[in-house]
This record gives sequence, structure tokens and C-alpha cells, in this order.
Amino acid sequence: MAPAPEPATVAAGRKRKKPHGPSKTLAKKPTNPDSALEKKTKKKKDKQKQRKPRPPTPHGKKPAEPDQTPASASATATATAGDEPAEGGVLLSAAMPAARQLEFLLRSFERAAKMRLSPLELDSYSERCMVELPEGASQDVESFGDHVKEAFGAAWKEELCGGKLVEGEIGVGSPALLVISSAALRSLELLRGLKKFTKECRAVKLFAKHLKVEEQVAMLNARVNIACGTPSRIKKLIDMEALSLSRLKLVVLDMQRDAKSFTLFTLPQVSIEFWDLYKSYLDQKVRAGDTRICFYGAVSEKDITKALPPDE
Repeated sequence: MAPAPEPATVAAGRKRKKPHGPSKTLAKKPTNPDSALEKKTKKKKDKQKQRKPRPPTPHGKKPAEPDQTPASASATATATAGDEPAEGGVLLSAAMPAARQLEFLLRSFERAAKMRLSPLELDSYSERCMVELPEGASQDVESFGDHVKEAFGAAWKEELCGGKLVEGEIGVGSPALLVISSAALRSLELLRGLKKFTKECRAVKLFAKHLKVEEQVAMLNARVNIACGTPSRIKKLIDMEALSLSRLKLVVLDMQRDAKSFTLFTLPQVSIEFWDLYKSYLDQKVRAGDTRICFYGAVSEKDITKALPPDE
């Protein structure tokens, strides 16, 4: 006999079990290693296309170091240049006669002061106030002492090497030689070329870097034959009456160009300070014939053309 069928209510109350199927993780499609490698290769090629190719390095030259800053590059350029005149430079004191040098000085003065000297004022200057140096001779630190010695003539030893004060003639803080440059470091370089004169009487450094005014005033309270420095500090010490120009025979204007081709006459701020010093104290000494001017170092053709009309 067949079993009796279950009541409909009992069958409806039971939950139907879901058939066992593959899990979600097993249901994922298997990855193809070949297709994944192709995708990586394609991405790599796309990145290489986006990168800009480096310009080829000239033969025999190494690429610049990445950590080289503009300041270090500038310092390297200055060190490489040394004391040799830059390309196209003109050694004024050797290449020009005294009259032409004087004209360059006065025209530069007029441009800086934005005025014109009258014929009467121009007549008060003599070309004898300019020093001519021998042609073909180097104007570097090593030769500096020889040029200075020649400029002083027979009196060089008395003026530059003596160590004692002479009452009524040689007072304290009154140098016979004043060297003016655009920077403290350059002043130190030039002083190295004058060592042979400073055995009995040391030279005085007149710049602001690492030197206090009080220290310089103390150094000037003795016999001084040679002083070297920058325009601003020199003028300040004259204003304070610590530095005297009563015995000044020669002023050397260092015209060496820096890494950016600026000189004592063209370097911003320093040139203003120099012409202020010249107008206040040096010009009257030059006019009176008591002091001579010597250009030292090369000036660019461009700077000469700005100051001077073409020589006819």
C-alpha cells in the first residue's frame, strides 16, 4: 500500500534548501598571466613616451652637478677668472695716454653726478694727475707691488716702508697710498701684492666685513703708509677724522670686473658710494695736484664707449 501524502500545510512550512553551488571566490574567472604581463608592458611603454628625452651631453663634458647652486657657480667663475683681464677688456692705464684716462675719469664722474663740468672747471685738472703703466705688463696681484713702486719713483721707500712718525710731516692715520676696490675680498687680494712694503708698518684694512669701526680707528692711531678698502667705510672713517688724506700721494682704483662684469664704476650701490667719496674728498686733492690716480685692471669696451665718445 502506498504511503499517505503529507498534509499541504506541513509541506508549505518547510524551507527549501538552496542547492550547493560554487563559492564566490571559486566563481571568479581565472587570471591569465600572459595578459597581465602585456598590460604591465604597455603601461611601461606609455610612461617612457611621456618622459622628455635629455639633451645630449657635449663630448668631453660632464653634466652639471644637481646640487650646484647659482651662488656656487658664480664663485667658481670668479675663481677661474683670477686676475687675468676678461675677453675684450682694456687696461686703461697702459692702453690710454694720461689725457684720455683723465677724460674717462671726468666723463664717468659727470654721468654719475648727472651734471656737466664747465670749461673753467675742466681747466683745473691736469693730465699729470693720471698714472701711465707700461704696456704689455700684467696688472695682477703679483705685479701690483712693482707697479706701485714705479709710480712712487725714488721716494717709494721713504713713503711706503717707514715706520716712525715725523712731527709736522707724517701724522697718525695719514697713508701715502690708498687702494679702493669694490669688495672686501678683492681688497685682501691686492694687499697680498704689497707685502714687501709692510714689514715695518702694516697696511690698514678699511672695509666693513668682520671689522668694527672702533678697531679700525685704533689701527689708524699710528703711522699708516698703505690703506686699502671699500668706498663706504673709507668715507666713514674720513668723516670721523680717523683717516687723514694730508699725505695722500696715490689713489689706486681697482677696476677688475666681478663675475657679472661690474666694476667699481658700475656696481650698483658701490658706485654711488665711490662717487660720493670722490666728490667729497678726492676731487679737490686731484685738482690741487697733490694726489694722482691710477687705474688698475681691465675695463670692458662697452663701459669705455658709454663714458667716452669715439676717439677722433
